Amino acid sequence: MKKHILTLMTAALLLSGCGSVPITGRRQLQLVSDSEVLSSSLTQYASYMKTATKSSNGTQSAQVTRVGQKIAAATEAYLKANGLESEVSNFSWEFNLVKDDQLNAFCMPGGKIVVYEGIMKLMSSDDELAVVLGHEVAHAVAKHSNERMSQQILAQYGSAVLGGVLSGQSQAVQSVASQVYGLGAEYGMTLPFSRKHESEADYMGLVLMTMAGYNPDVAVTFWQKMSSSSATQTPEFMSTHPSDARRISDIQKNLPEVKAKYKK
Repeated sequence: MKKHILTLMTAALLLSGCGSVPITGRRQLQLVSDSEVLSSSLTQYASYMKTATKSSNGTQSAQVTRVGQKIAAATEAYLKANGLESEVSNFSWEFNLVKDDQLNAFCMPGGKIVVYEGIMKLMSSDDELAVVLGHEVAHAVAKHSNERMSQQILAQYGSAVLGGVLSGQSQAVQSVASQVYGLGAEYGMTLPFSRKHESEADYMGLVLMTMAGYNPDVAVTFWQKMSSSSATQTPEFMSTHPSDARRISDIQKNLPEVKAKYKK
């Protein structure tokens, strides 16, 4: 009987800790408050920026800011138009270009986005940059970090003590934040985002860039360039991202719907 009651209590906690992803409507686990996520992410972000070197390329830095702010504006307009105006207060957008030769970019909750100089070598237009920034903004809008932290807390502490952990959230959140935000974590439990999150961000990114007035068709050719630029191909089961072939195929399938529904 005691075990049964505990199971019901755990189920109730999990049910109360569920939310929905804007645009896709997917149900997700959200055991951590927005304020907790933002506080822990800002700490991690500030620590990273102290060690990073901002790009001295004024033209590219301005491009990152210009495209990023345009996508952010479209994102906030969508949230306000769909009864999610309260979510807008969670964002304080910041777009930085840093000196790093990796073909990469990353996003922190609250709209803190970093683009590496390496990936700018592949950019031939604002539209292509919008593919990357739309994807990163989507991670923030979908609260993927909150979901990842919630999954990590559940896995680390176990459902049997879930209620006790949540009563002292700050300690639990801080203990998993560095693992989840990871900025260089290897595959395994500490992956910054799962392949499901990455695929969802691909789709949502297409929507956000389209609403911002950019051409989503370039996403196919951009990811083809990314694929051909990779020196080695990481097996999909070891990667946080979908395989290049799957990603491109999914984007091609989603483009007609996205353009029909969201193009200005």
